[in-house]
Amino acid sequence: MIYLASRSPRRRELLAQVGVKFEMVLFREGARQDAETIEDLYPGEHPDDYVRRVTRLKVDAAWQRVVMRRGLRRMPVLAADTTVALANEMLAKPADAADAARMLKLLSGTRHRVLTAVAVAFEGRVEMRVSESHVTFCALDEARIDAYVASGEPFDKAGGYGIQGRAGAFVSHLEGSYTGSWGCRFSRPANSCGNSG
Repeated sequence: MIYLASRSPRRRELLAQVGVKFEMVLFREGARQDAETIEDLYPGEHPDDYVRRVTRLKVDAAWQRVVMRRGLRRMPVLAADTTVALANEMLAKPADAADAARMLKLLSGTRHRVLTAVAVAFEGRVEMRVSESHVTFCALDEARIDAYVASGEPFDKAGGYGIQGRAGAFVSHLEGSYTGSWGCRFSRPANSCGNSG
């Protein structure tokens, strides 16, 4: 049994698929503006460094929540973050429909990286793994991009798409982890969770 520090339905689904029992431990409701959970990109920050930094902040903040909350059983905490990188440009979650369309136009017909960091914290120890997948999109015309954006699926997803949904049809080639490219590679971290208690 672990705590999952994520609102992502994709991560909940993946944990259930691999048979890991979990309870949610979330940050306070609403916008998370505190320094512990900030997801803003630092000037000049490389996507690999970003995904590690944000994941570490998330798992540390979640572990502190477990420690500070009376009556909570101490169990490992899992947190994760995913980002999409085209060359060294990071494509975060789109701000709006226009931003989502812009990202999809950039990704159209290109090969890009999907980086997912997964961290498990327990009793002062943190283990982190980063999965890197390479995804190639077919060429997307404006009508296809507009239809996808109108579906609402691009929002709250790094790079403005989810490979596990309708955007799976955009993928002409995938190298690496399929589950890593949609938010959590659990083959190694699931084993870590099982060994942590």
